[in-house]
Amino acid sequence: MLKRGLILLFAAGVFLLAQRAKRPILPGEDWIQLFNGKDLTGWVEVGKEKWGVEDGTIHGLAISKAYGYLQTEKTYKDFHLSMRFKCEGDGNSGIFFHTGFKPGTPDVSQGLQFEIDCTINKHTAGIYGDGRQWIVWPSPDKEGVVRQSDWNDLQVRVEGNRYVSRLNGVDMVDFTDPQPKSFDGYIALQLHSGGSGNMRFKDIYIRDLTKR
Repeated sequence: MLKRGLILLFAAGVFLLAQRAKRPILPGEDWIQLFNGKDLTGWVEVGKEKWGVEDGTIHGLAISKAYGYLQTEKTYKDFHLSMRFKCEGDGNSGIFFHTGFKPGTPDVSQGLQFEIDCTINKHTAGIYGDGRQWIVWPSPDKEGVVRQSDWNDLQVRVEGNRYVSRLNGVDMVDFTDPQPKSFDGYIALQLHSGGSGNMRFKDIYIRDLTKR
């Protein structure tokens, strides 16, 4: 009798676990951390610039005049991304997506970027790349939204050939690309060439919508 009771108890436990595993993901539960606040687990350095973790932030510091990137280990096709960035010096940065690099180099072989540059009129949250240079940038009345010496909140959405950005609570661009060239690849943080990049990033979360 005792043995039968234990078997029934075990079966009930298995059933409950199975039901819990099948529970649909609730709104908000599909957002996951891309940066754990402690180290660069899940990221890969590309190039020779200096990337590290300080005070719960990713610190990117240019130490040469070449480009430098910190790319995700995983590739993404469609996603929503939320993060905070701060410009601690001059220099240009960005969030690259659908990105690839020529083997062993920081030379971009494909991909676009959401621009990051805390200098006014440098089109932060606009889109550049894929050999086409500027594709779209915010309207002039939005150029002053970026905070030059404080943290900025940036949310971006990439769904197929539609790219959307929101900076500090302001909608910046909503663009459907009529001639997309890249559809899948890594996400990467950038330090622009020139040797003056000094950037911090934190609170990086992603909602992966990729279906292959």
